[in-house]
Amino acid sequence: MKVVSLASGSKGNSYLIITDKTKILIDEGLSEKELIAKLSLLQINIDDIDAIFITHEHDDHIKGLATLLKKYSPKVYIHNDSVEAANKKLKNNLRNEIVFYSNDIITFNDICVENFTQSHDSKHCCGFSISDKDAKVSISTDLGTVNRDILNHLYNSNIVYLEANHDEHLLLDNPNYPAFLKQRILSNNGHLSNKTSSEIIKNLSMNNVRQIILSHLSEENNSPSLAYNYIKDKLKENNILEGKDIFIDVARQDKIGTLFNITKK
Repeated sequence: MKVVSLASGSKGNSYLIITDKTKILIDEGLSEKELIAKLSLLQINIDDIDAIFITHEHDDHIKGLATLLKKYSPKVYIHNDSVEAANKKLKNNLRNEIVFYSNDIITFNDICVENFTQSHDSKHCCGFSISDKDAKVSISTDLGTVNRDILNHLYNSNIVYLEANHDEHLLLDNPNYPAFLKQRILSNNGHLSNKTSSEIIKNLSMNNVRQIILSHLSEENNSPSLAYNYIKDKLKENNILEGKDIFIDVARQDKIGTLFNITKK
């Protein structure tokens, strides 16, 4: 299995997963031009994408779908509670959809996809764990808090893409963000902070997770270096060493992330 972040952040999100028989996207929040350009860097054609799995209906996760579905025919897997809201956002251009329900296990070609419910200010939001014969990758962004069910899905993943959206101090001191927006982001239906993410990573490191990709970083209230260094230092306080006990990378808004090739669990 190979996995890479094509883009991660409030302007657009998409993750690519490749196996021997399958190519899927998790979310499609990029323009057609952006998506084609990023896929071409990986020597992949857009019509090679077999399916797109949608986490939720917010624009930065689906805004590229309408144009894409007019020209190409990937299957679109979407939670039952998200269909109506997503179709409205897409001006009734949602098509090829296959509806799933909470905790369904989807077998698609040579992969198995599990979904888990996340707390976010959308009609419904889910994370995904994707497995093949060799590997397991989990993606968990756009959530304000975690629970035991989410953690259980993340445990034993080769790679976890985990939200580290904001530094709490930067967010609270940001004069460009009104109070209601700050409260939304900080709420249990908002986004994970660097602090909360560090606590989750500590837990994951003790449950057979060795690679974390910090994801969905705010461009105004965070930075790759801030998130990385904060979390590295917090882990060190708990005798967990980045680069030895766990490895941390950062998914970016402006560029393709590291392409990981996982050969075995």
